[in-house]
Amino acid sequence: MTARSWIVLTDGYTTTRNAKTAHGVLRYARDPVAAVLDREYAGKTMAEVMPGLGSDAPIVADLDEARQLGGTALLLGVATPGGWIPEHWRPWVLAAVDAGMEIANGLHRFLADDAELVERAGASGARLWDVRQPPDDLPLFTGRSIDVPQKTVLTVGSDCAVGKMTVSLELAAAAACAGTSAEFVATGQTGIMVAGKGIAVDRVISDFLAGAAETLVCDANQNAQVLMVEGQGSLWHPAYAGVTLGLLHGSAPHALVLCHQAGRTAIEEPPFTKLPPLPEMRRVYEEAARTVREARVVAVAVNCRDLSDDEAAAAIAEVEDEVGLPAADVFRGGGPKLWEAVRAEVGL
Repeated sequence: MTARSWIVLTDGYTTTRNAKTAHGVLRYARDPVAAVLDREYAGKTMAEVMPGLGSDAPIVADLDEARQLGGTALLLGVATPGGWIPEHWRPWVLAAVDAGMEIANGLHRFLADDAELVERAGASGARLWDVRQPPDDLPLFTGRSIDVPQKTVLTVGSDCAVGKMTVSLELAAAAACAGTSAEFVATGQTGIMVAGKGIAVDRVISDFLAGAAETLVCDANQNAQVLMVEGQGSLWHPAYAGVTLGLLHGSAPHALVLCHQAGRTAIEEPPFTKLPPLPEMRRVYEEAARTVREARVVAVAVNCRDLSDDEAAAAIAEVEDEVGLPAADVFRGGGPKLWEAVRAEVGL
C-alpha cells in the first residue's frame, strides 16, 4: 500500500457525534490529514473549530482544493444511524472515484454494492475500501486466544460512544512511554483506519464473532507484551450487547478497563435502558468474562467531556469512591494512571 494523505469528508457533520470516525482519524491516524472537507467551516482549521482533537488540518470547501493541499485519499468521516452515506456527498465521492483516488468507507452501506461507483472505479483505477467488510474465512472460536504469550486487555463500556477506542489507544501509548511494547487491536471501523488493520466485528455473522476476536488476538504482533483490544457496545445496550459479549469471550482478556461517561444514568439511544451502579457493572462484566478466563475490572476510564476541570476532578473522585478502583480521564492526561493499574494486574 502506497503512502496516503487523507481528505476527511465531514460536510454538515464536523462538530457532531456522527463525525466520530473523522475525530478519531484526526486525533490518532498514522497517515497525515491534508484537509477536512466542510463548506460551513471552510477557511478555518480544525484547531479553531475543535481544538480538543489536537489537529491543525485546514478546512476547505471543495475536493480540488483538498487535492492541491496533497490529499490522495478520501475518507468518509461519519458513522450515521443505519450506515447510509449522506446524499449530498455523492458528487464529491464520484469526483474522487473519477480522479482515481482511494475512497475509505466505514459505513454499513458498502461502496462495492453501488453499481455506478464500481463501474467508474473500474475505469479510473480508484480503490473502493469498505472498511467494515469482514474476511471471508473467519473460524469459530476454539480457545486459542487463551494461550497467546501476550497479556490481553479489553475495554468495556457502560454504553456506546463513551470512549473505548480512545482509551485503548491511550493505554497503548502510556504503556509504550513506560517501556512496555503494546499493540492496539482494532475492532471497529475508525480503529481500523487508525491502525491500518483489524476486523469490524459488528459486521461479522454472530456465530463467528468470538472467532473473529480470537483471530485478531492470535494474529497480533508476537513481539508485543500487551494487547489493547478495542471494545464495542455495552452489555446494557440491547442493540449491541451481543457484540460486546462476543468480544469479551473471544479475546479472552486478562484484565478489563470499564469506560463510562460521567453523569450518564441511561443509554443515549432508544429504549434508553437505565444503567445500574458502576459496582454492579463491574461485577457483571467479571462474571461474563469468567466463562473463558477470570478477568477483573482494574480501573475506570471516566469520560468527562463538557465538564470543567474542577467538575471532572470531582466526578473522577466520586467514581473512585463508588467503585474502589483507580479512575481517570484519558482526554485529560489520565492514560498513565490507568496503565499503572493495568500493569500491576497483568504483572508487567
